[in-house]
Amino acid sequence: MHTTPPDNETVVDNVREIEFGLDTFGDITEDAQGQRVSQAQVIRDVVTQGQLADEVGLDFFGVGEHHRDDFSIAAPETVLAALASTTEQIQLGSAVTVLSSDDPVRVFERFATLDALSSGRAEVVLGRGSFVESFPLFGYRLEDYDKLFTEKFELFHRLLDEGPVNWSGETRAPLQNMEVFPKTESGRLKAWLGVGGSPESVLRSVQYQIPMMLAVIGGAPERFVPYVDLYRRAQAESGVAPSMPLALHSPGFVAPTDEEAKEVMWPHHQKMRDRIGAERGWGPISTIEYEREIQGGSLYVGSPETVARKIARTIKLLGVNRFDLKYSAGTLGHDQLMRNIKLYGTEVVPRVREILAGELDEKSE
Repeated sequence: MHTTPPDNETVVDNVREIEFGLDTFGDITEDAQGQRVSQAQVIRDVVTQGQLADEVGLDFFGVGEHHRDDFSIAAPETVLAALASTTEQIQLGSAVTVLSSDDPVRVFERFATLDALSSGRAEVVLGRGSFVESFPLFGYRLEDYDKLFTEKFELFHRLLDEGPVNWSGETRAPLQNMEVFPKTESGRLKAWLGVGGSPESVLRSVQYQIPMMLAVIGGAPERFVPYVDLYRRAQAESGVAPSMPLALHSPGFVAPTDEEAKEVMWPHHQKMRDRIGAERGWGPISTIEYEREIQGGSLYVGSPETVARKIARTIKLLGVNRFDLKYSAGTLGHDQLMRNIKLYGTEVVPRVREILAGELDEKSE
């Protein structure tokens, strides 16, 4: 696999068509006194945050699925349904739906219902998930991790055609000429495949023609160039024009100045990173590692100008069609998250478009 940067001329030529979104896992926050906020209140706060994302003109709002006490959202579609009736323009989706431990038919039914409630604004991002709590919770064996996702993804792909389905496998009962309802008004639910860095997943995305959403949560964006290159080459080699969109998700936090953004986010980021790290055998995060991720990695932390320039660089480097900022950060409070959303929508995104358009103008001179 070579590392030649992808041809991003098409992306840059369509600056206005690049989309910008936000997503959250409903991280359990702290109030102004440093006290843990209830999961119920966090869910209500997420709905308020999604409404603000719509108000500031963002393209997408996604909520992730987890089944543990440091995240509040276990049923993304329910939270998104609340937003469907209180927003007007923004696309609403998961980030991600853990398909391996769910039933593809039920996932399709729930998101098709969300699509109806939102007048066609639903999206589902399908993935394996980076946590495994859902497997024992719903009675699945971790030994079947790969088989579960492979079979269920193949079935979900057939459901997207919205016609009679014939399918058989080892992970659920077969379907024989079965119809699934409700149907979408457009005839096809918008779906993505969440990819964390597996070449096999990249090729699966192309094979099933379900666009790829890269989760770039650590390290330099350059290390994902080979995956983007593989994505584009596989499309060309399969006879499909390389026109499938490409989305990217990374964490970040915006404040009026670089110093404030770093200072405000650090204790919350540290607490979340060290808690998860302890479960996975990682050592504690240092301020040096934190600064390194901000400077050259995949933490988009800083002033609107700093974050905009970093996002613009990543869009050009990887040729992405949509950039989603994971705006929640562990215990970081609701008021800070609301400010983060407002700065991202009103200052960062317009500045990214301006930077990309300016560079395009320079090339055309």
